[in-house]
Amino acid sequence: MFLTPPGSPFPAEPRTAVQSLVASRIREVANAGMGRADVLPFWFGEPDEVTPQVIRDAAKAALDAGDTFYTHNLGLPALREALAAYSSRLHRPADPAQIAVTSSGVSALMLVAQLLFNPGDRVVAVTPLWPNLLEIPKILGAEVVSVPLALDTGLAPPRWSLDLDRLLDALVPGTRALLLNSPNNPTGWTITREQQRQLLAHCRKLGIWVLADDVYERLVFDGLAGEVACAPSFLDLCEPDERVVSTNSFSKSWLMTGWRLGWMQVPASLMTGLGKLIEYNTSCAPGFVQRAGVVAVEQGDAIVRRTVARYRAARDLLFERLSSPALRAAGVLAPRPDSAMYLFFRIEGEQDSLSLCKRLVAEAGLGLAPGSAFGPEGEGAIRWCFASSPDKLADGADRLERYLSAR
Repeated sequence: MFLTPPGSPFPAEPRTAVQSLVASRIREVANAGMGRADVLPFWFGEPDEVTPQVIRDAAKAALDAGDTFYTHNLGLPALREALAAYSSRLHRPADPAQIAVTSSGVSALMLVAQLLFNPGDRVVAVTPLWPNLLEIPKILGAEVVSVPLALDTGLAPPRWSLDLDRLLDALVPGTRALLLNSPNNPTGWTITREQQRQLLAHCRKLGIWVLADDVYERLVFDGLAGEVACAPSFLDLCEPDERVVSTNSFSKSWLMTGWRLGWMQVPASLMTGLGKLIEYNTSCAPGFVQRAGVVAVEQGDAIVRRTVARYRAARDLLFERLSSPALRAAGVLAPRPDSAMYLFFRIEGEQDSLSLCKRLVAEAGLGLAPGSAFGPEGEGAIRWCFASSPDKLADGADRLERYLSAR
């Protein structure tokens, strides 16, 4: 057996960019509590419901029909057409030729990075932010510059907000891309249409790519109505050939986290290169999963509406509990999220969120995500995924209250 000698100029280890990646602290907490029946898990961004029957039946039918072979790199024509029609209902008219199906939303994000980022490129991200989004550009050697959201405690209730001037100042000439997730994971903050207009005009002028992670665009609770309520999107404003890429996923709106199916909408000039990259990453998304995706986008509006109503009620329940006199007296400061499926809150005196979350697992049977997982700007906060039943959320709030009162 060959062993690398000590001090060898060719050490048996990954390249520097990979070694410097930050391991998921959400997983670190979850690993401490997985398998324990006494722990309530709110750490991951997924619902406590299974995928609706109509979607599961579509996958079963495709499997029974023998749909187990490779598909086109860019996705089944039926799904690309369905996604273009779906996007056209939500935004401006979309062309199937600008839609690519991917093996998960996170795969779409990695493909965009491989498509556009060179070592040393400057990428500006609005933070706190899902750790995968922060780390993916670094895998390609890009530099990530953070512009943090601010918790405005002067509002009642407190809310997360964006300092637009600070973000515009960070988007200097030579910046390769703006990376923006709205509605935002973990804060539930949502960008306004006017902020989008100003950002898009600025990025157009400087030739900066806008990379929009739109995975939570349907999970909006306040101020929007109608059959296809949706958060403001750059797809509403941009022209088809502009430097705007939207990535999305079936995971959240249709309760399909484990299916690993996503898509992206890109300028036509990127499609040839994107097809090559999909070939060299995953080749294609599974055909029977894509058949389920067709049913989700064509027949799933009722599922989305029910999910939004459920999450709105869950948001209200959890916010009310965390804002109760007992928990406020214990130091809890809970902003009210506008969208997504998370409440990102602080506890006075707790600055090490990873340590706190591990203690909550061990001592209270409560599984939450540490704010430090979402970048330095998230430290001192905790993320609670509220995509759960009222009973589970109430039990979790009781556990937090008991733990804090015993400190």
